[in-house]
Amino acid sequence: MRMIPYGHQDISDADIQAVVDVLRSDWLTQGPAVERFERAVADYCGAPHALAVCNATAALHLACRALGLRPGDLLWTSPNTFVASANCGLYCGADVDFVDIDLQTGNMSVEQLQHKLKAAEQERRLPKVVIPVHFAGESCDMQAIHELAQRYGFSVIEDASHAVGARYHDTVVGACIYSDITVFSFHPVKIITTGEGGMALTRNMDLYEKMLMLRSHGITRDPAKMAGSSEGPWYYQQLELGYNYRMTDIQAALGVSQMQRLDAFVVRRQELAQRYDRELGDLPLTLPVRATRNRSALHLYVVRMRGEANGRTRRQVFDALRNAGIVVNVHYIPVHRQPYYRSIGFKLGDFPASERYYTHAISLPMYSSLTNEDQNHVIQSLRRVFS
Repeated sequence: MRMIPYGHQDISDADIQAVVDVLRSDWLTQGPAVERFERAVADYCGAPHALAVCNATAALHLACRALGLRPGDLLWTSPNTFVASANCGLYCGADVDFVDIDLQTGNMSVEQLQHKLKAAEQERRLPKVVIPVHFAGESCDMQAIHELAQRYGFSVIEDASHAVGARYHDTVVGACIYSDITVFSFHPVKIITTGEGGMALTRNMDLYEKMLMLRSHGITRDPAKMAGSSEGPWYYQQLELGYNYRMTDIQAALGVSQMQRLDAFVVRRQELAQRYDRELGDLPLTLPVRATRNRSALHLYVVRMRGEANGRTRRQVFDALRNAGIVVNVHYIPVHRQPYYRSIGFKLGDFPASERYYTHAISLPMYSSLTNEDQNHVIQSLRRVFS
């Protein structure tokens, strides 16, 4: 049986040729293709600085380090995300907490954030960094979060791993108008791919230079930044304990090629979402909400069961679809429910909206190369399950 995945890369002949050209060049690791990719993403988003790295987890870690997150500090993020959005704070020795979500969007609730900030201010335990996650490709309410950041004095990292090509109101996600740093992911199931890869964007030169140094072991070759004078053209100094988070030219060449089709990928995802909206509206499902002033990148199309819809549990629907050759998935198990996070003090019931969302969610196939025929199979299979 041929399987329809929930997400899949879209690789063209031009993408393949771009990688082959690098393989035949003098550069395989970090070279000119990385700079071209960084410039392409920065220009698309309207941000002056972009830093390509090996994956989005690395980008989140570098962003936290650049913002000075350290032991004793506090990072808040959404429970409805992959664990990397929280782990990056722990990598810095900081404490991590969560802000519950808006059930309609799956994104961090501004109301919950405001309520939690008021309480934290009274307790004199405000976060140093807040990471809103653009779940499924739909931007959080960044203007409202930015206003709270100005009032309470925290830094903002947009985890836009799902949202390459998305727009928030009149700005492209990644412009960093309402945040200090934005992070993208280029994993194969995301909007564009470099195989593995990530990027951090910022408008702040100091943050960019900090991340740039940390990306490669904390080393500089710039004599102006060295402790003492340079000993010659070969000379470098390690100024901080950094990491090997570099992206290769092979990956970056694929990214440059993929960027040329980014808008087409998002348009196709919008078409697929609109078909789902039309065809599934009469089923006992809650369909995803997309703000009219935004453009979602639609990394995911998540439907939610309305209780035991027509006598079917989420597990029964999930299994029936997989048995029909449709590899649906569930996004996300709330981070605080993971055994590691339970071991550091979180418990079931801490973030009820996220837990409720998880209990009813199923991610349907959503990717730009999904054919109408395969999407029809998904729709018809769902209808059969509920008939």
